[in-house]
Amino acid sequence: MNARINLMHVTPGVIQAMLGLERQVRQAGFDHQLLDLVRMRASQINGCAYCLDMHSKDARANGETEQRLYGLEAWRETPYYSARERAALEWTEALTLVSETHVPDDVYERAGAVLGGRTGAPQPGDRGDQRLEQAERRRAHRAGRLRGRQRREAARGKLIARMSSLR
Repeated sequence: MNARINLMHVTPGVIQAMLGLERQVRQAGFDHQLLDLVRMRASQINGCAYCLDMHSKDARANGETEQRLYGLEAWRETPYYSARERAALEWTEALTLVSETHVPDDVYERAGAVLGGRTGAPQPGDRGDQRLEQAERRRAHRAGRLRGRQRREAARGKLIARMSSLR
């Protein structure tokens, strides 16, 4: 597959800002295994094959098991995720599908009870960090979709040009 668009050449400042956001996420003190699960689940919801491939490799490199990766889409029915992981996965789903879920109060409360409270300074792994991570995931998925749309439009343009030359 060819690159759809080289964002570094089109908007290098935006790419540098996105990389800075990723650096902040890495420096925030996240539990890497929890972050891997969150990234995998968001990628499953968004249907991003590239991201699933990348995040599954990262998760395995950080010690995640095949069983837990394979069961991630059905995490509610499996016994091998902790209460913290379940809260993070539920929060991830609510934020990733915010236009559908509007982040229900009960999800917010459950996440807050396990991942961090409403008062005091944010702690690594609390909902503030989760929101930062989700913003990064949405940004990455949108950039990937932009490149896909441009590639499809270019292919459509070539087809139209080819058909026009046959007339």
